[in-house]
Amino acid sequence: MEIPSSAATYQPATVKKPWYRQLYFWVLIAIVLGILVGWLWPDTGEAMEPIGTTFITAMKMLICPIVFLTIVGGIASVADLKKVGLTGIKALTYFQVGTILALLTGLVAINLFRLGDGVNADAASLETTDSANKLIQTGEEKQWWEFITHLVPDSVFGPFVEGDILQVIFLAVIFGVAINAVGQIAAPIRDAVERLTAVVFKVLSFIMKLAPLGAFGAMAFAIGKYGVSTLTSLGSLILLFYVTSAFFVFVVLGSVMAYLRLNIFRMLGFFKEELLLILGTSTAEPALPGLMRKLEYAGVKKPTVGLVVPTGYSFNLDGAAIYLSLAALYIAQATNTDLSIPQQLGLLGVMLLTSKGAAGVAGGGFIALTATLSTLGTIPAAGIMLIFGIDKFMSECRALVNFIGNAVATLFVAKWNHELDVDRARRVFSGEVLPPPDGDVENDFDMEILEQEPRDKHHHMIEEPDAVRVDHERLDPATAPTHSAQR
Repeated sequence: MEIPSSAATYQPATVKKPWYRQLYFWVLIAIVLGILVGWLWPDTGEAMEPIGTTFITAMKMLICPIVFLTIVGGIASVADLKKVGLTGIKALTYFQVGTILALLTGLVAINLFRLGDGVNADAASLETTDSANKLIQTGEEKQWWEFITHLVPDSVFGPFVEGDILQVIFLAVIFGVAINAVGQIAAPIRDAVERLTAVVFKVLSFIMKLAPLGAFGAMAFAIGKYGVSTLTSLGSLILLFYVTSAFFVFVVLGSVMAYLRLNIFRMLGFFKEELLLILGTSTAEPALPGLMRKLEYAGVKKPTVGLVVPTGYSFNLDGAAIYLSLAALYIAQATNTDLSIPQQLGLLGVMLLTSKGAAGVAGGGFIALTATLSTLGTIPAAGIMLIFGIDKFMSECRALVNFIGNAVATLFVAKWNHELDVDRARRVFSGEVLPPPDGDVENDFDMEILEQEPRDKHHHMIEEPDAVRVDHERLDPATAPTHSAQR
């Protein structure tokens, strides 16, 4: 009788969750209900704000620890530190190229359609609200080089308290390199980081159960406060932004995916839970942990995911780049500010820096736009009031494109770094259910895959039947009498 291998004793569950029990279904229902409540009962919709903000705050509470632990664990586990540096350089190179393409896409779109022509707005007579004034002042005070000097925190704990992702990444890289350099003496710390990461992700999975409630509150508040009528006032600009973003995703990013021999539509289907969560909350941060876990499941090596994804959330903002170039040129056209092609390219160069400067800051896109206009000096900064009312309805699209751009960027850098299992990614994106690549990726986010039991937990192993035990005894005569006597 053939003796089963040890791997045969591991048997994952074989029943997929029904569609009505999956997270994406309930988030979608919550978004629809939120739109209805905000539209039919605006006051009630506005009153839902605490529900949405509390959920987002709870998610942000864990973002910095997750980013820190993931980067530290990834770098500490790499045998060659030089490889970490090369991965970082490759990622930053891709980020810059992607940002330039996104800026050019927005620039070409607004030059083709010129929606600002005929508005004839007088920047001097534009009234600004208190909330807009604060963002304008912050943007005007920012310098293009601040994102470099801002990387170094004042204290070790400050970035975690303030939720500054850039500074957390800086600390994580230093700690990860130090743990790796110390060697075997740091083994207990590496083990503690791995265990703590598992605990933090489990806490996050508990919070994620409330995602439908958070999406409902955020959507009801947005529609109740700003109203559907806001969409129609500058609907052409919103439509152009969405169409331009769709072009960038399906044509530009789709071409990158085709180069990787992967299908972008199937990838988007794989990330449907995260995309719906972003649509409901207008921010990509709550979807960051799910992106990291799913990319690992799809065949990207853990160190690459841990380094590229968090860094991309600060440096690879394709949606924000499209918004910046499109909005800046719209304001220039609306205020009758003529910009030559060299001036527009200069504007693009400034945006390459200012788009990074406001990463992770509340109202970051708006602050980056103000900083860009203030740095350039040719377009009146007060002109941002022309689009202030619709900024909220453009933030969803910005966040969606940022998320998709970072997913594609991680896949590309992983392929470039020979750390992507393309065949596995293709099969996973197609909906095929596969065991975890390393036995350490669990289904904490209601992913549309089978529930997997960890392979390294002996208490999950299925006991061998008596018939198998008998065969073992026959092969080992020395132990057979003892076992027989015990029986």
